[in-house]
Amino acid sequence: MYDTSGHIVTNYHVIQGADQLMVTLTTGKTYTAQVVGTDPSDDLAVIHIDAGGDLPRPLVLADSSTLRVGQSVVAIGTPFGLDQTQTTGVVSALGRVIESPEANQFIGEAIQTDAAINPGNSGGPLLNLDGQVIGVNSQILSTSGSNAGIGFAISSNTVKRVVPYLIAHGTYPHPWLGIQTLDLDPLTVALLRQSGMNLTVENGVLVTGFDSGSPAQAAGLQSGNQLARFAQYILPIGGDVIVAVDDVAVKSMGELTVYLEEKASIGDTVRLTIARNGVERTVSVKLTARPTTS
Repeated sequence: MYDTSGHIVTNYHVIQGADQLMVTLTTGKTYTAQVVGTDPSDDLAVIHIDAGGDLPRPLVLADSSTLRVGQSVVAIGTPFGLDQTQTTGVVSALGRVIESPEANQFIGEAIQTDAAINPGNSGGPLLNLDGQVIGVNSQILSTSGSNAGIGFAISSNTVKRVVPYLIAHGTYPHPWLGIQTLDLDPLTVALLRQSGMNLTVENGVLVTGFDSGSPAQAAGLQSGNQLARFAQYILPIGGDVIVAVDDVAVKSMGELTVYLEEKASIGDTVRLTIARNGVERTVSVKLTARPTTS
């Protein structure tokens, strides 16, 4: 339970496409829930029940930035339909970047744990030993589809940032550059150089195109101006390569997206360090809200 008004935090992928939502409390009573807000990019959703005096006491959100690797944690959920299941483990890594349910988006600040998380744990809390919420269980990394000792939770600080907006407005506004990109790696760099691109960096984010209304394009970033074939793919090359944002190095679109989510807001101006035709320069871009998709 998030608050005393009946709001409950869960994962977006838990309620995605649902025609009806039911919440069963520990008293055994079941209530119909309504969706209040969703944020597919962060895999978070808020639902609401009207349970009056039956509402349990809200859980306290801890400061996830104070977590340390090796700290003991507890995961609670309903794995395989087995309700009120508790598993224990430790924080096995911090600051992971995981893929979002929304295409081409990423979630930062994710907490990695070896506490057993299985299908059905999604949306449940990851707790410290004081019973405070440090995250919302979200994903597992497994070849079998069951727990393999690598689970991920959306951090409580992400919840603190997103959920109030979802309750107030139904959606969460994400800062947006409006670029289409290709991450550089050694093979890609070699192929681009063979294609004649003047590339003086080994890592970064190649701009291959722009979305409609792109603030990055309006600020003067350039995309590829020639086409090159890579196996079965044809890509525009010759565009700017983003190597840093506000002097923080970025090697992938995931890292760039996470920086914008965690450190910037809509209306802020960020400084992108780019490599263009062998010359490094800086371009300032005023961030706008990412357009919503229907």
